[in-house]
Amino acid sequence: MNSTIHTNKMKNFSNTIQILIALLISISTMAQQTPAPEQNETISIVGGTAHIGNGEVIEDAVIVFDNGKITYVGTDKTQAKGKQISAENNHIYPGFIAPNATLGLVEIDAVKATDDEDELGKMLPHVRSIIAYNTESKIVESMRPNGVLMGQIAPRGGRISGTSSIVHFDAWNWEDAIIKEDDGIHLNWPSSFKRSGSWYDAERPFEQNKKYDSEVENLITYFQNAKVYNSDEKDLEFEAMQGLFEGSKSLFVHVDGEKEIQDVISFKKQMNFDQLTIVGAYQSHKLAKLLKSENISVLIQRVHSTPTFEDDDYDLPYKLPKILHDAGVLVALEGSGSMERMNSRNLPFYAGTAAAFGLDKEIALQMITLNTAKILGVDNQIGSLEVGKDATLFISEGDALDMKTNKLIQAFIQGRNISLETHQTELYQRYSDKYDD
Repeated sequence: MNSTIHTNKMKNFSNTIQILIALLISISTMAQQTPAPEQNETISIVGGTAHIGNGEVIEDAVIVFDNGKITYVGTDKTQAKGKQISAENNHIYPGFIAPNATLGLVEIDAVKATDDEDELGKMLPHVRSIIAYNTESKIVESMRPNGVLMGQIAPRGGRISGTSSIVHFDAWNWEDAIIKEDDGIHLNWPSSFKRSGSWYDAERPFEQNKKYDSEVENLITYFQNAKVYNSDEKDLEFEAMQGLFEGSKSLFVHVDGEKEIQDVISFKKQMNFDQLTIVGAYQSHKLAKLLKSENISVLIQRVHSTPTFEDDDYDLPYKLPKILHDAGVLVALEGSGSMERMNSRNLPFYAGTAAAFGLDKEIALQMITLNTAKILGVDNQIGSLEVGKDATLFISEGDALDMKTNKLIQAFIQGRNISLETHQTELYQRYSDKYDD
């Protein structure tokens, strides 16, 4: 009897060891690619079509970078130095930037321990998303094969969600990933209407929010109190907001309705903010001229969306970037919404859709490169292929805004030759080999 019990214990122990070994192996095979080493030699990309990111296109281009910075952009092949990479018949682009993203904050929606996008509370300007950013996220890794190499990592929830930071997508830790720390505060503006009924009912009606005026007044009071904050009385919330009044931080207001956008414009005037960006902006086309006159930039909601209201044009989400651009508004594209983290990799194809609905293709490219960098306040460092900026760029076999032909050959982040392998490319190769046999 004792011998049987002992044998069973040994079997259970052996099974446990096998499971642990299998788990460790699976974890090691699922880990993100090791960050690339620092650039240690001059690199020149010769030939190909360079899409600068500012609307300019250079054929048969030469791009040189050293120590992570671009040192030459032009057509003079005598400027090519160091290691030369041929890009003949290919296209060269600046790395794409995903603003208002929750990449690295949530890995698996159904597993609470991996969800760090939100905190308890309503007014949370002092919550910093960068602290929770996971550089080893498999989702973040999967952005790179489509050319999405950087992002603004923003929190969610509450009336004031917290503070975002801008990172690149190849780093050991969040400190290494930072491009700009604590760039802005995210405010969810109240809605004057809300939908009743269950969230899954597409036909549920809109109802007036009777608390709207008081919610706006409470916000104004909160910001006024923050503006006159006395640092002698320590308050983490108000202290985090001082950058808004000093000009070192931007205010990102998440708002969609026409009335609400009008109220945000009045709020900007009242608080005298220099840097305010509207995020989402579904009905912003109705106030385009006013947004231009007030120097308010816009991060347009995911282009791959359906109209919200019955009387909206079927293609309103697709043509909204062109409408605002034609009015002179500084516009960039963002991808928040359902399954937003995995959909962030489609950022270039949002721009491609905007181009298909009337926008010039190089202008559409600007909306995921230089325009985004301007809105985020980092256009002196990233967003275009210009001398002195970070060598964060990639080479594609085809049009990077086209889902069919965008196929990256090589990509660099701050001059470092990064891996384009992910768990998805591994699965692709595995099943390609299987069915090729």
